[in-house]
Amino acid sequence: MSALILKPNIDSPDDVYADLLAAHEGLTKAQSDALNARLILILANHIGDRDVLRQALAAAVK
Repeated sequence: MSALILKPNIDSPDDVYADLLAAHEGLTKAQSDALNARLILILANHIGDRDVLRQALAAAVK
């Protein structure tokens, strides 16, 4: 079982945040929600470890 990484682990987090905001630019609320849902599923697939995903869900609920 892998452990979820909760410490900062992103190079240039401000740039990543800017990319995320740019991806949502001009979208309606429904389109933005759909983009977020697709992004979550794509990243969950990339992680591919159900235990890690459960840890992420638990951390997000807090």
